[in-house]
Amino acid sequence: MKNAKRRVKALGKKKKGFEVLETVSHGGMAYLDTLLQRRSSLSLSHSHFKQLHSHLLTTGIFHLRPTSATKLIELIAISPSAADLSYALQIFPYIQFPSTNDWNAVLRGLAQSPKPTEAISWFRTMSRAAGARPDALTCSFALKACARALARNEAVQLHSQVVRFGFGSDMLLKTTLLDVYAKVGDIDCARKVFDEMCKRDIASWNALIIGLAQGNRPNEAIAMFNRMRDELGGFKPNEVTVLGALSACSQLGAFREGEEIHEYILMEKLDGNVIVCNAVIDMYGKCGFVEKAYEVFSSMKCKRNIVTWNTMIMAFAMDGNARKALELFGEMRESGGVQPDAVSYLGALCGCNHGGLVDEGVRLFYSMVEFGLEPNVKHYGSVVDLMGRAGRLEEAYEIINSMPTSPDVVLWQTLLGASKTYGNVEMAEIASQKLMEMGSSSCGDFVLLSNVYAAHKRWDDVGRVREAMKKRDVRKIPGFSYTEVEGVIHKFVNGDQSHKKWREIYGKIDEIQLKMRGFGYVASTNNVLHDIGEEEKENALSHHSEKLAVAFGLISTSEGTPIQVIKNLRICGDCHMVIKLISKIFNREIIVRDRARFHRFKDGLCSCKDYW
Repeated sequence: MKNAKRRVKALGKKKKGFEVLETVSHGGMAYLDTLLQRRSSLSLSHSHFKQLHSHLLTTGIFHLRPTSATKLIELIAISPSAADLSYALQIFPYIQFPSTNDWNAVLRGLAQSPKPTEAISWFRTMSRAAGARPDALTCSFALKACARALARNEAVQLHSQVVRFGFGSDMLLKTTLLDVYAKVGDIDCARKVFDEMCKRDIASWNALIIGLAQGNRPNEAIAMFNRMRDELGGFKPNEVTVLGALSACSQLGAFREGEEIHEYILMEKLDGNVIVCNAVIDMYGKCGFVEKAYEVFSSMKCKRNIVTWNTMIMAFAMDGNARKALELFGEMRESGGVQPDAVSYLGALCGCNHGGLVDEGVRLFYSMVEFGLEPNVKHYGSVVDLMGRAGRLEEAYEIINSMPTSPDVVLWQTLLGASKTYGNVEMAEIASQKLMEMGSSSCGDFVLLSNVYAAHKRWDDVGRVREAMKKRDVRKIPGFSYTEVEGVIHKFVNGDQSHKKWREIYGKIDEIQLKMRGFGYVASTNNVLHDIGEEEKENALSHHSEKLAVAFGLISTSEGTPIQVIKNLRICGDCHMVIKLISKIFNREIIVRDRARFHRFKDGLCSCKDYW
């Protein structure tokens, strides 16, 4: 056996294909064993597998030595070629009494293939076959197939079979189960599996943290990360762990938690990993601290990749620093190491969009083709938004009509929003008609059109839009906002009275309203549905989620402390005006991240220059 290993190892350095097969032919099973162990370093084609199969048949090894069939099938099944996997399936019926290992060899190949659902079918066939009892390895391969296919129901059935087969205490299987549930989005089941584990290694913990972060439960992901650091014993969070935790911080805008994770990364020297560095840059950018993001970008020890550049460009764009986004884009092109891709152009376009750099954005858009890049619907959306914000609605409409592919809902919504801003009834009606044809049922689309009509006192048309909303059962997407105080995330919805300090918050709102009147504030009610009275409209506006979050920040933090708010929808005009005034009256810097960009309010002004 040692001689076989030496000879195949030598062949692996010098020879490929036929020479290796010739060695196997002379050496028999010993060489086949070694070949299987070194499969990743040897290049075998489909024809090679057929020759090897023929040799094993003619020498009688295939039938006389049952393990040879298993090893051959395993060797073929794990090949990246679909033809090889198909060949393994053709060989399988010729095994007289296939063992569990034989079934597992094919199952493993199917689970890794582009069609993982076929592995689930194979598992069912195996479960019904005589003489083949699934083992822990079988269940592991089948569960991994469920994870790749996002097959939740099948994973639940497999879970019950794992218990029935007596593998419920197998820690590796439990880790796989946890990973499957996390990937298919069933976080409750993932957490249940986690809680049932008597021992947890770093892979259990990582699967749950990433699952929570990706499953829109970022609060729990951060809490689990902190718990992991306390409970893991000899293990420490690794690169995978911090990626999950940083993702959660990015979603919540949890700057302080993210900064602590960054400190841990530096302490444990995990910043040599470019993916980790990219995640740190993204976290700081999405938390509104673009300067810190740029510090990480500038001081990276590892080599920057395309994601590094794109993340930093987009961070500047989201912060409204269009000039810096374009400067970095130009630096990227001139660096020679990494060339801009479609995402790079999108980031630079977004920068132009948020900064109102119309001509620069249009030139950038048309220059994409010169660099061999075809604009996609997101690039078209960005340039249409750029034109629309500047009031160039006809040009925006022409760009939509010039698209090589069909415009999506977002493009027409963008045009509708711009039409509302500039009071263009004709364009608003065109965009609304297109949205209705596409089956859009967004409340915002109807409200925008209704407000365009209301601005022109076309009350009959306003009523018609409202009736259409009722018929389509259109419901408003609830607005909500997050703010972090002393490491705790607080969530507010519009009109929220569930917070334990809601009376104090509402009292602060009343104080704010009173003080703002001294600055000439008048509520901007034009975005509120027009079937309620002015007083009701003002009350509805004053209790928007971002205002509640800011009021809570004012009563919960010391004077001069910045307040940070994350909003799931675009900030409305009235909230924007109110928060500008709050920043002046209370001498606070307030950072609001809505779904499109950052707004930094200070001394009664906003970084967006009222252009958003």
